[in-house]
Amino acid sequence: MKKLIECVPNFSEGNDMHIIDQITDAMKTVEGISVIDVDPGKATNRTVVTMVGEPEPICEAAFRAVKKAAELIDMTKHKGAHPRFGATDVCPLVPVSNITMEETVEYARKLAERIGKELNIPVYCYESAAFVPERRNLATCRAGEYEALGERLSSEQWHPDFGPRELNSWTAKTGATAVGARNFLVAYNVNLNTTSTRRANSIAFDVRERGRVKREGNPITGKKVLDEKGKPVMIPGSLKSVKAIGWFIEEYGIAQISMNLTDISVTSMHEAFDEVCRKAADRGIRVTGSELVGVLPLKAMLDAGRYFLRKQQRSTGVSDKELIKIAVKSLGLDELYPFDPKKKIIEYILEEEASKGKKKLVDMTLTDFADETASESPAPGGGSISAYMGALGAALGSMVANLSSHKRGWDDRWEEFSDWAEKGKVYQTELIKLVDEDTNAFNKIMDAFSLPKKSEEEKAARQKAVQDATRYATEVPFKTMKQCYECMSVAKAMAEIGNPNSVTDAGVGALAARAGVMGAFLNVKINAAGLEDKEFAAQIIREGEAIVEKANELEAEILKIVNSKI
Repeated sequence: MKKLIECVPNFSEGNDMHIIDQITDAMKTVEGISVIDVDPGKATNRTVVTMVGEPEPICEAAFRAVKKAAELIDMTKHKGAHPRFGATDVCPLVPVSNITMEETVEYARKLAERIGKELNIPVYCYESAAFVPERRNLATCRAGEYEALGERLSSEQWHPDFGPRELNSWTAKTGATAVGARNFLVAYNVNLNTTSTRRANSIAFDVRERGRVKREGNPITGKKVLDEKGKPVMIPGSLKSVKAIGWFIEEYGIAQISMNLTDISVTSMHEAFDEVCRKAADRGIRVTGSELVGVLPLKAMLDAGRYFLRKQQRSTGVSDKELIKIAVKSLGLDELYPFDPKKKIIEYILEEEASKGKKKLVDMTLTDFADETASESPAPGGGSISAYMGALGAALGSMVANLSSHKRGWDDRWEEFSDWAEKGKVYQTELIKLVDEDTNAFNKIMDAFSLPKKSEEEKAARQKAVQDATRYATEVPFKTMKQCYECMSVAKAMAEIGNPNSVTDAGVGALAARAGVMGAFLNVKINAAGLEDKEFAAQIIREGEAIVEKANELEAEILKIVNSKI
């Protein structure tokens, strides 16, 4: 699974598209990143760019963009409505999938240090990347904006974390940059069956973390209650990490609750939706749907689908496509306009871009896949077929679990079977990926053999590439073996406790998975034979033989259970 982070740099230029294009072009020179949104604002004189990719390429693209912005933008001439203090004003890194906040902080700090050292730009680390609590808040780091920068750079308390501590001709031009690490922010609006902005605002104040001003007597017209410092006392709302306001959208003729979910690990989209539904109902207002502004991680949509299925006491071990459909319909994300997952979900956007011009086996029809396998090309071959057999075995196990979860009379066991279906789905997903990965591994070997070998250096580089590719082509089917064997546990459980009417499906699932083990092991052996590292080759063969033995024993157990129930 790839580690993905989002980077959302803000540049202090929103009018000159020639400058903006040069900055985004600098990002695009880095392979492995996708620029998915460029949003220039004329009044703010600011452009917000969103890019996604693996951490190293993202940090390189961010660095190149900061460098280009420093060359093209002169902060001594900048004017705009948005607070700012640098050509690249802010550059937050956001964990998207398979990466922790702690890891993201490390990348942010390394990027900040590099900008400071190599570009001589003052850099402040904020949010989770801050070195001291006082600098977590961006507004605090940027206090006084560009106009106060000269005084702050040289001060003992507010000097930058990296880069120069003085305002010279260069830093006066570039200003400072804030590099941070923060959680994913989702811009999310909930639609109401009212045109009243005031009523929408009341619901927004009910749910947002900041809440509403406390008043004496009448909660609307009463006198504000002030604290000892003369500031209004607030009554907190019901949702943490949520900012919200009510407004009227003339285009659609409805009022909305416009929310920023600043940390979806604290308050998710589906939790925010349900809470707005409750608070709206308390005020006699009905939620009719919702709207996602921008993009979000796949996990957020899958979590929403599972949440609504659990509320129905239905199995969550279904396909991602089905989970997304449930989420869209439950949240009403298609009320105002069609919701296209390929344009709204980060991982799908990246996948779409990466697959342009490429033919994936798993996207073929069954007939096309069979025809491709039968062609003169050596790939796809036995390794891909083994992975696909395992995926089908896992799918059958999930099918029996899903059928069992809503069997009449077994309603109280839906969660037990849902858990098994989820396990089967995990194995199926991994094995489906291995269908194409096995072919990719074979292609790596072919690519390595095609490298030049005229000089001694070229021969050595070619030999190393061949060995690296061969090792990888050995590891991939070994991984297939393990996944195929492990997914047999779902088939066994379903044979034992699942819907008895589907017991033979569990048996066929075990047969398919065990065939996947055996087929993948053949590929392990033939590829290991070409390895110079004989110790590794012997070890992986021994481990493979152990898996084969356990798979044979488990298949016999499962078939014995199946036959006893037929």
